Amino acid sequence: MHHRDSPRHWPLQGASNFRDLGGYPGHGGRPLRWRRLFRSDHLGGLTDADRAALRQAGITRALDFRGVDERAATPYHVPGLQQHSLAIEPTVVQHMHTLLEQGQGLTADDTRRLMQDLYRSMALQSAPRFAEFFQHVLDNEQALVFHCTAGKDRTGFAAALLLLALGVPRDQVLQDYLLTNDLYRHPPLPDSVFPREALAVLWRVEASFINAALQAIDEQGGVERYLATQMRLTPGAIKELARRYLQDA
Repeated sequence: MHHRDSPRHWPLQGASNFRDLGGYPGHGGRPLRWRRLFRSDHLGGLTDADRAALRQAGITRALDFRGVDERAATPYHVPGLQQHSLAIEPTVVQHMHTLLEQGQGLTADDTRRLMQDLYRSMALQSAPRFAEFFQHVLDNEQALVFHCTAGKDRTGFAAALLLLALGVPRDQVLQDYLLTNDLYRHPPLPDSVFPREALAVLWRVEASFINAALQAIDEQGGVERYLATQMRLTPGAIKELARRYLQDA
């Protein structure tokens, strides 16, 4: 079910981490509808054939979590695809530079800690951006794709929140999150000031990353409360998400 040839993963030429969130069991065991909610790495490298595939799938909206410079570096245009910027500026690489400049070296564990800090800050400081994300998801019923640069961190957290809001059990949410490690092909690594062991952590996902965000959410009173207060999702909105994105019982 979770291999490259499954209906979940779309083998596009210009994006390696493009996938359908359909099929996961939500509230009352009702599975998510296929071909409605997609997550991806950035769409700046799409080919004409890729663009045609998105058009045929009826995807009309793209929610882009990339920061201002990231968007400018790899813009994209897909006819019929309306783009909405939900910019969350990347910080981890800057923090890695800072550690090096302080002469501290940079181990895999240092990078892991920075990634966990990033996820905690997404759950807490970036909550308004993810609340906006839910407003778009509720805005209309047309198929949408949400993405950042690699489709693993900002996108991974958004996907986890969306799946949790639809009633998907945590173990399945984690499974979806970790699929990035099977699918994502990162661009060739330039010669870097960073040690390879640090880069290896940076380009992957680990359960400890998403768990840092979930722990921050649990400390705030749990997922339901977080969705209600931080994501501004009323019980009616949660019902509407289920009506729209879960298959009928």
